[in-house]
Order: sequence, then structure tokens, then C-alpha cells
Amino acid sequence: MKSDAIKKGIAHAPHRALLYAGGLSDKNIEKPFIGIASSFSDLVPGHIGMRDLERQIEKGIHSNGGQAYIFGTPAICDGISMGHSGMRYSLPSRDLIADCVESVAGAHQLDGLVLLTNCDKITPGMIMGALRLNIPTVVVTAGPSLEGFCKGETLTFIRGSSEAVGRYRAGEITENKLKEMEHYACPTMGACQGLYTANTLACLSEVMGISIEGCATASAVSSKKRRIAFDSGFLAVDLVKENICPKDIITRDAIRNAIVVDLALGGSTNSILHLLAIANTAGVDITLDDFEELSFKIPQLIKLDPSATLTMTDFDKAGGISGAIKTLYGHTSELKNIKNVEGKTTEYIAQHAYVDNNVIKPFSDPITKNPGLAVLHGNLAESGAVVKISGVDKECFEFEGVAKCYDREEDAMKGIEDDDVKAGDVVVIRYEGPKGGPGMREMLAPTSLLVGKGLGKKCALITDGRFSGGTRGLCIGHICPEAVDGGIIGIIKDGDRIKIDINKRTIDLLVDEEEIKRRKMNFTPKTKEVEKGFLTKYAKTVSGAQKGAITQ
Repeated sequence: MKSDAIKKGIAHAPHRALLYAGGLSDKNIEKPFIGIASSFSDLVPGHIGMRDLERQIEKGIHSNGGQAYIFGTPAICDGISMGHSGMRYSLPSRDLIADCVESVAGAHQLDGLVLLTNCDKITPGMIMGALRLNIPTVVVTAGPSLEGFCKGETLTFIRGSSEAVGRYRAGEITENKLKEMEHYACPTMGACQGLYTANTLACLSEVMGISIEGCATASAVSSKKRRIAFDSGFLAVDLVKENICPKDIITRDAIRNAIVVDLALGGSTNSILHLLAIANTAGVDITLDDFEELSFKIPQLIKLDPSATLTMTDFDKAGGISGAIKTLYGHTSELKNIKNVEGKTTEYIAQHAYVDNNVIKPFSDPITKNPGLAVLHGNLAESGAVVKISGVDKECFEFEGVAKCYDREEDAMKGIEDDDVKAGDVVVIRYEGPKGGPGMREMLAPTSLLVGKGLGKKCALITDGRFSGGTRGLCIGHICPEAVDGGIIGIIKDGDRIKIDINKRTIDLLVDEEEIKRRKMNFTPKTKEVEKGFLTKYAKTVSGAQKGAITQ
């Protein structure tokens, strides 16, 4: 075992002495050392229940003859860090978390890992750390929250708070009503109720096979989640004994399967960043071209909040990821037969799954033939941009409007709040990319404000930053190259016309080519002053969004 390096032989008496200091018994020293990488935090609603899950995982490990060691990793709540400078830390924290998992497990020569995660950047960050080490690993996502309820109205985090702000600004609801909604929008611990980034990544972890069946959609407050935690700890010991490692699970076929299901679900656009980063860490050749290719082959079968009223609770009842696999497998050759950490194949899961076709539509009768996500190209996004088609109204698939430019999110928010943004405008938010932000902030606040003020179908918003999984409306993100790298988005002027065509997958600045060349020659990208520290280091090492915003 890997842990023999710290527990066997005369020379390792000092190591054993320190292990004994931690309470290790002679009865357990020969057992596999399994780390529980826990992202528990009182600050993050999706993670506050992890103390209980830590115990369930620990019990599972000990029940199967392992020795469990819990250690912590950072966790950032995107909802709390949203809309201010704190959001700059969110995406960079993904690579910080990968560093933490790699450092702790590598330094202590752990034999295996259970990754206890839930929200946004934490899940891909932990998976990336485990892939670097390539030691046996199981992922446990802590599960979604239940829906809120307020005076006859079912609420989710986005509809009950972010979009409610826009409704208040538009005079649709009172301040008292807004306060009532914010109290009831998130009634339990767990990830936000819709198919936002946290739940999207939980789903894709299960599809790739690194989580056990049913983990992604089991509620954070369910006994099922506690059983899954126990079973995952138990399984981790078996994986060590059989030497089944993450790179045996997360293959090219597994990541392509994740893309297929992501397109069918209409998941968060952030999933593209994270799958590219996971692929890079796994040494698998996956690019934006894979997303583009598959987007013409996979229809959308499921529509959940924020694009519909159905939630993760409804998805779980309808069969969850297993039901989605059953609906896809055999109907498209793109969903491959792979094995998960339990040894179950895609075919086995498809044969034994339950599916409610009222929620998960049949492949032959999809919600729409369009995928949930798409990649756009054009002179405005020479290296690509992404859009969550599932959140865009069909009447907006072809949109031409007038640019209204802002060099940071706060200025755009003020412009929308002050009614400077009108119907027919294309809101341009730039210098918010991975380098330019730095940190590639999510733009949930301005997109929700547009929807709340009734401009969701009348305006577009484009950015070299990114969007929350809770974003809906005609919002194009990840525009590459970003402004700070000399991208076309940096030379757009107020009044320029911009054309977006989702059917043709294009986004273009409607300015004469000679004028574009002239502007580029005279263009000097702006730089933001950032105090020395983590973000300065991140800005110097991060790649573009088209490569997953990975650090070099």
C-alpha cells in the first residue's frame, strides 16, 4: 500500500510515533489509510450538513477494514460571493482546492480518498486533485436543498431572491414581500434547488462514474444521502484493494458521456469550463470541439429550474441520472458503455433504471431538438463562446441589437438599475475574464435583474466573464479571446450593432472589417489593480476559458 511509506520498517518509527499521537491503534495500522477530504463550512449552506456525512463515510470505511482520516478543504458559496469583488475568488478556488487535496493526500501517503463536496468549484477542484494523485477515489456530493414555499408560491433560490430583486425594482412586489421570499427561498441545507452549477457537476460526476448510482440527486436532508455516504466509504476500501484509480474511471468515453448528458439536461455553462479542466488533468484530449460536435446530435430531454418550475426533487423522483441514462442509452451511439466505481456499466444502469417520461422526455419526443448548451463562433468570439440554450426563449434565438458597454459588472448593474439599458440593447460586460477579472466572475446579478425588470426577452448580455447555473435569458459567456488578451469584445463601442444567431451558432460584431482592424491597431487593453496575493498569482498563470481556465 502507498501508506507503507509512513508505517512499515524500523526507519519509520518517527512516522508511527506521530500516527499513534493521533490515536491510531495497533489494530488499524496495517489497514488502508483513506482520507476524507471534507469541504464542511458553516458559511456554505450546501455544506453545513457535512459533519453528519463525514461520520457516515467514516463508519463505512471502518466497517470494511479501513482507517479513516478527515481533513479540510476550502469552500466558497457562489451565492454569497456573487455581485461584488469576492466573486473573483470563486473560480480560482477550484485550482486551490485541487492543490489542497493533492498536497494533503500526497504528503501523508494516503491509500485512497472519499471526496465530500457539493457546490460549484469544490467538486471539480477535488476531482482534479484526485486525478493528479491517481489514487482510488469516490466522490460524495452532499445533495440538493428542498424547495421553499411562501404563501402559495413555490420558491427556489434564484426565483425567490435574485430575480425577486428585479421584480421589486420593477414595482411588481413590495419590500415586505421581498423579505418574506428571502426568508423562505432556501428552507434546508443543500445545494440550490435547480440545475445550477453545483447540481450540474454532481450529475456529471455520477455520469462519469466517480460517484455511486443515485448520489447526484438524493436530497441533502434524506436518509438516502446518509446511506450513500456510508456505502461510498465502504466502497473506497474495496477500490484500494482492487487498485481502481480515477484515471481508470475518468476516461475519454466517460467525459464524452458527461457532455452528452449535460447537453440533454441543459446544465450550467460552467460545466464546460470544469469538464475541460478535468479532461486536461486526466490527460484526456477533450476540447470545445467535442461540445460543438455533440451539440448537433443530442436533444434536450429535461428542463429544470431556473429554465422551468421543476426542481432537483422532481428530477430525483423521475429517476435521476439513472433515468436520464436509460432514456439516452441505445438511442444515441454517443453514450458509451463504461463502468462506474461500483463496477456497474452504463448498460446495466439503463436496464434497471426507473424513468418518468413526464419529467425526462423520451429521446424520440424531446423538449426540443436543440441541446441544452451550445458553443458559438464568429468575429466576436474567434476562440468560442457558450450559451445555455435551455434558458433562452425561442423568440430570442435570432437577436440583433445595439451595444451598451461596461468595463466591469458593477457598472452594468448600475446601468440596468438606472434604466440606462433599454429593450433592444446588448449589454457588453468585459474585463471580467479569467485574467482580466481576474477570476472570471459570474454574472447572476445583472442577468437576474434584467429578467426581474421584464427585459429577459428584450435584451441580450454578452461577457468574457461567466454565468451562474441559475442564469436564464439571452446570455452569452466565456467570450474568447477575452478583452485583456486583445479580444474583439474589448474594442466594441456603444451604438455598435451585434448579431447573435443561436440556430447558426454565431455571434458577430456588425462593424466593417477595416474599422475592426483600425480599432485593433489602436487598442490597449485595460488592466485592473489587484493587491498582491492569490489573485495576482492566478492572473499570471491562468489560461483562457476555451481551455477551461486551467492554471499552468
